[in-house]
Amino acid sequence: MTAQQETRPHAAAKPVRWAADTVATMREGARVRLDYSAQSLWRVDRMIEEIRREGPPYAAVGNVLRGFGAYAGEVIVRQSGAEWWATGADHWVRTPDGRLWDPIDEARRVYDGHGSLRLLCRDATGAGH
Repeated sequence: MTAQQETRPHAAAKPVRWAADTVATMREGARVRLDYSAQSLWRVDRMIEEIRREGPPYAAVGNVLRGFGAYAGEVIVRQSGAEWWATGADHWVRTPDGRLWDPIDEARRVYDGHGSLRLLCRDATGAGH
């Protein structure tokens, strides 16, 4: 197995970059500081809801949602010792208990009015128990 084939470095590369880009964009463009805390996901859920209320087509916000989902996934990774997993273009977070979570899809669900990155993080990290 080469270094490129190892799961964590390869699988994490893109979502970690998407998350970092989102943090930088929010700080510079929206003056919103995201600190990789579970509490910051309240703000992310609200920002996605505000975008939805403005009514842009999904194609116009797909990359933004991907970034918010990657950010939420990175919060889960940092809070719980989880790791990123990838298959093709899909990225999941695998928590130490072996469960797989899809924060990028959850960001899309928030945009559709049916999800919550904050609750996903709570469930994935066991913070609500």
